[in-house]
Amino acid sequence: MTTIQDPWEILQTSALLGTDRRPLPATALPFADAVDPADPATALLELAALATVRRRAGALPVPATRPPGPPAPEDPRPELPEPAARRLAALLAGRTGGTLANLTELLPQWLATARARGLRPPAALIPGLLDAARARGELRSDAVALAGPPGRWLAERNPDWRFVLRTTTEDPTHRPADPADHQLWHEGLFAERVTHLTLLRRRDPAAGLELLRSTWSTERAEDRLLFLDALQDGLSPADEPFLEAALGDRSKNVRATAAELLSTLPGSALAGRMAERARAAVRLAEARTHLLVTPPAECDARMQRDGITPKSPTGRGERAWWFGEVVAAAPLAVWPDSTGLTPEQLLALRVGDSIDETSSSWADDLREAWARAAVRQHDADWARALLGPAPVPPGRGAGRARAPRATGAPAKLLAVLPPEERAAWTAAFIGVHGLGEAFQLLGACATPWTPPLSTAVVGALARAAASGAYPWSHSGVLGMTERALAPGAADAVEELAASAAPDSAWSETFARLAGTLRFRAAMLAELAG
Repeated sequence: MTTIQDPWEILQTSALLGTDRRPLPATALPFADAVDPADPATALLELAALATVRRRAGALPVPATRPPGPPAPEDPRPELPEPAARRLAALLAGRTGGTLANLTELLPQWLATARARGLRPPAALIPGLLDAARARGELRSDAVALAGPPGRWLAERNPDWRFVLRTTTEDPTHRPADPADHQLWHEGLFAERVTHLTLLRRRDPAAGLELLRSTWSTERAEDRLLFLDALQDGLSPADEPFLEAALGDRSKNVRATAAELLSTLPGSALAGRMAERARAAVRLAEARTHLLVTPPAECDARMQRDGITPKSPTGRGERAWWFGEVVAAAPLAVWPDSTGLTPEQLLALRVGDSIDETSSSWADDLREAWARAAVRQHDADWARALLGPAPVPPGRGAGRARAPRATGAPAKLLAVLPPEERAAWTAAFIGVHGLGEAFQLLGACATPWTPPLSTAVVGALARAAASGAYPWSHSGVLGMTERALAPGAADAVEELAASAAPDSAWSETFARLAGTLRFRAAMLAELAG
């Protein structure tokens, strides 16, 4: 019996081996008489093109399959205006139509704004949106909320988008299963279980705590740690008995996390124990002119149970480490209550050792511990006092610019203040100190930046350009500026571009920034409808 060879296989073999080693058989190929055999290579390509059309034309449709499960649920939110939908498509594809900032850096702002407006994207753009969120974790919360019910429906049918089912979001259109149905908690992946617990805590803190309590003794130590961290949502005195019991956990990381959560509850028993230790470690001298420090002499078993480790993980001296941990975990109210002084008055006092009152070696340790406590307890009064007044330019105050008082990371203290105050303090700092040390402070400010803060940043950029500095010496701030500067500053930036030397690095930088601001202005206007 003669075997008939597939013409497509014949063409593949000739292409792989070369027409010199495997000539085309003229009689075995359809349409062989339609090509010129004098040029074998061209003939091979032409026959391959003909064979491709022939194969496609002869393909039979596969049997239709029914869609798996019910159809996608309706999304009741209004759809994006058409210009905004086109803008989203351009952002997802990375198209600019000009020399602008990297559009991938503007996508988070677009998503956050569209989500806040309660809009939904066209169904055709949801797959691209989920692909972008899969590649960039920082997009997921807004992207999943924006994709809404159709996005979750797609994720259930595409393993590449399973992250959608594990992403915590407060999307009002998403209605998870009845809280009484905790199948996902008992059978889901770890990340899905964390998401389930977090969402439940946001809706019903007591139910979330009870769910965690029901399986706590069977969980692995590393899982208990992250589950415990989820209790930050809706944390209240009702959680204290559970957290107090967790102080006896066999995992030191779990014990430390439980202690930190308890320290944010001023009325907790742990906070009371830390307050007692703090009062013993710091007291007001009888003359009321300075503070005296007596750091703990040992880290006893009770301190260890309350989350203080005997050995410092940072290499600091042991007594300094114990002292800082005690003061940082004590309620800040203990200091005005025990001394009758305000935070500002306490910070103005000299700090001495209880043995050598002339020593000031504990001043930085005390200030840093108070700063940690202010951040942990979200105490704006203490954060304000630790930061000190906004810097004042020379000639408008004491004769020279004042540096911030805060020890450690002032940006963390700044984040405790209300947004408007945060922006005003940062604007004053930039007006005095420029942009060199402002990167973290700017990162703590809400975006888009307020007009006064935007004006201060533009002014500092102008001074930097005039000083002869190179743009790349401020690359971090410039990248943030493209995303956060108020779009209304575009005119001022264009003036800087026009006044800079033609074809210079600053001219190009300012032109690009102005173009990006115009792009953002149009982007936000489209979302406003």
